[in-house]
Amino acid sequence: MPDPYALLLAPSANRVYADQAARLAMAELNAFAGVLDTRPDEIATTVIGGVPYLTFTGDLTAQDVAYLSNLSSAFALFKSEGELLRPVTLSPLARYDSDLITIPKYAGKTNEQFTKLVLNLTVLASESAKRMLTGGLTVLDPVCGRGTTLNQALMYGYDAIGVELDGKDVDAYKSFLQTWLKRKRLKHTADLHPVRRQGRKSARRLEVTLAASKDDHKAGATQQVTVIHADTTQLDGLLKPRCADVLVADLPYGVAHGSYDDEGGLSRRPLDLLERAVPHWATLLRPGGAIGLSWNLKVARREHAEDILIANGLTPVEHDDLAHRVDQSIERDVLIARK
Repeated sequence: MPDPYALLLAPSANRVYADQAARLAMAELNAFAGVLDTRPDEIATTVIGGVPYLTFTGDLTAQDVAYLSNLSSAFALFKSEGELLRPVTLSPLARYDSDLITIPKYAGKTNEQFTKLVLNLTVLASESAKRMLTGGLTVLDPVCGRGTTLNQALMYGYDAIGVELDGKDVDAYKSFLQTWLKRKRLKHTADLHPVRRQGRKSARRLEVTLAASKDDHKAGATQQVTVIHADTTQLDGLLKPRCADVLVADLPYGVAHGSYDDEGGLSRRPLDLLERAVPHWATLLRPGGAIGLSWNLKVARREHAEDILIANGLTPVEHDDLAHRVDQSIERDVLIARK
C-alpha cells in the first residue's frame, strides 16, 4: 500500500501568491510525475492541526525525494503515521546560499517562488528533465531584467544566459553579483565589455565565471553567466544557435513594463514582443528544449500566445491550470512549449 505524505508549503512574503500556493503546488507536483519512479496519487490540500498541507500517496524512492525537494513551495516533507508526522529529509539543489535569490529587492521583481516554479515546469517539459539533478544545463532568459531567473539557474548548478534591453538593469545585476561573490569569498571573474558587429558597437556583454568552492575552482567545476545588453529581437551574431536547453521568460505585463517595437516606440502588449522575438528565440533552443512563458492574461489571451509558438515549430505542453491573480491589474498565466 502506498505511503501517505504531507508537504508543508513554504511561507511567502507575497500574501496574494501565498493564498494560491496550494493549487499551484498541486499542478507542479503533477508535472514532476514524469521523472518520479512512482507517480503521486490522491493529491489534495488537507488541514492538519490548523495548518494546510499538500497531501498525497506514493512509494517514494530516495531519488523521488531528491526531485520533490525542489518543488518551488516545498518547506518540509513528512510521512504520515496515524496521527503523527515523521520528517523526511529534503535535499534541494542549493549550490549557493539562498540570499543570492532573496537579497535583490526592486520594483517589478518577480516572486522568487514563482520564478522557480516556471523554471521547474520548463525543465520538466524538456528532454533534459532526467538531468535536472545532475546539472550541465544552460538556461536562457531573453528578458532577464535584474537576473532573478539567472540566479535561480545558478542555485541549481546550471549555466545561465540573459538578454536585457535596459542598460541600468545590466549594470545593477553586475554590481549585485560581483558584490555578493566577493562577500561570500567565492572565486570568480567578471568582465563587461562592448561587442561589435560589422565594425560598430552594437551591444555589451557581461561574462561571469564562478565556482561554489575553492575545490570546485581547482577542479575546473565552474559555472558561466552571460548577460547581453541588447534588443532580444536582434541577437544575430550575439548568441550561438542551439545554445540553451531551456528558455524562461516573464513577459512585460503591460502595466509598468513594455518592449520597443520596430519603430522604436514603447509597446505594452506582450504579444507584440512574442511575434517579433519567438522566431529568434526558437533558434537558440537545442532540439528537445522547452520554452516557459508567463504573462498577464488581461492584456493577452492564452490561445493567441499558443498560436505564435505553434507557428514557430513549438508544441504546447499540457499542464494543470496555473492562472492566478497577482494584483488588481494582473492575472498571470504560464505557457510551456517544447521544440
